[in-house]
Amino acid sequence: MPYLHPERLRRQSPILVVAAIGLVALLLIAAGFWRRGALLIGIGVGVAAALRLVLTDERAGLLAVRTKPIDVGMMAVVCAAVVYIAWTIDPLGTS
Repeated sequence: MPYLHPERLRRQSPILVVAAIGLVALLLIAAGFWRRGALLIGIGVGVAAALRLVLTDERAGLLAVRTKPIDVGMMAVVCAAVVYIAWTIDPLGTS
């Protein structure tokens, strides 16, 4: 299959790393650990921001949506908000 060529997968490895973190977060949420899952979603957005900051536009692949300062700034704000909310929200008797 030409769509699963190793070179294409390698070029998109930054977004695949972030997607893997998101998948693990969704599995935690589905298992009932929604606070931990939400925290991991925030961490995943932070990883995306860090990758976008250190990689070139070409190497960032699908993480590059707008200019680097806009992408990093927006992802950093979302990361901080999600991590803060997940960290401080009342557990309501859950873990």
